[in-house]
Amino acid sequence: MLYHSSGRERTRRDNPPADLMSELLLGMRLNGVQYRRLHAAPPFGVRFGTAEGRAQFHFVACGTVYLRMAAGAVHSLGPGDAVLLPRGGEHDLVSAPDLPSQDVGAYEAVPLCKSVSAVSACVEETCPTKHAHVFSGCMEFDLGGMRPLVAQMPEVMLVGTLLERQPEIEPMLRAMEREVLTERVGSAGILARLADVVSASIVRGWVECGCGEVGGWLDALRDPRLSRAIGAMHRDPGRDWTVAELAQEMGASRSVFAERFLAVTGQTPLRYVTELRMRLAAEWIGRDRMSIDTAAQRLGYASQAAFSRAFKRVTGMPPGALRAEGPHARA
Repeated sequence: MLYHSSGRERTRRDNPPADLMSELLLGMRLNGVQYRRLHAAPPFGVRFGTAEGRAQFHFVACGTVYLRMAAGAVHSLGPGDAVLLPRGGEHDLVSAPDLPSQDVGAYEAVPLCKSVSAVSACVEETCPTKHAHVFSGCMEFDLGGMRPLVAQMPEVMLVGTLLERQPEIEPMLRAMEREVLTERVGSAGILARLADVVSASIVRGWVECGCGEVGGWLDALRDPRLSRAIGAMHRDPGRDWTVAELAQEMGASRSVFAERFLAVTGQTPLRYVTELRMRLAAEWIGRDRMSIDTAAQRLGYASQAAFSRAFKRVTGMPPGALRAEGPHARA
């Protein structure tokens, strides 16, 4: 599945309401774990196997590169092209679509700073003008309480005509090209930050264009009345919500709201808010190292014991297991 961001304006009713979209984007965390500056000479084939829960970003500064997915789909990338794989997964960067690949870890890598390394896949006798220069990033990608949205994103998200809608990205792409090619002092850190911003912009462009053609609970984002109720849950997940209060947020009767919510999301309103709380709790405890008692209080539970029972019922594990795993265990 491919997303090629479009500059065509959609009608207001096709776009997610601004307040809920802002809530989604505010909850987005896209933090680089490992970056590589790849210098390759054809013929080459470099394989990436991104861990579950991590996205992969590639920017081509020079040369022609083919992105080959595990299922066989191939996308041609040229100078200035950027691509985000929101769910990562095994894929190849190759100089020709039918070439074999070798794991990126098998190539010699020279550390440039804490999280960036330079990888070379060149031989001396190749012509430098045919070399490809690529900057790649493996990132922790999370949308907070709206994590289910990641599962419904396209497999591949290309910048494409994103510049028509967000022209402010063009200087960032040009800056990335200069940093990759000139290798100035401090370029590794600057490239990492630019990659984070461009990746976030790709996600924002997809959201602003109506989240593609996916259905399910995303239909709620396009329903202004229903989205008000969902937005209220995300803004105040610790409140002791009742169906009647949520229906009031929507401006509908209790029965109409409950029926509409179930039809669009596949869940009852109270089940949705419970799962939202547990997703947030997993992030706070596992990644941010928040104490279990603080998380329980923030999410409106009268006691740590009551919270722990609810957490285990929803996730299948006690919250203490997240603290034992460490902040990156579930990335």
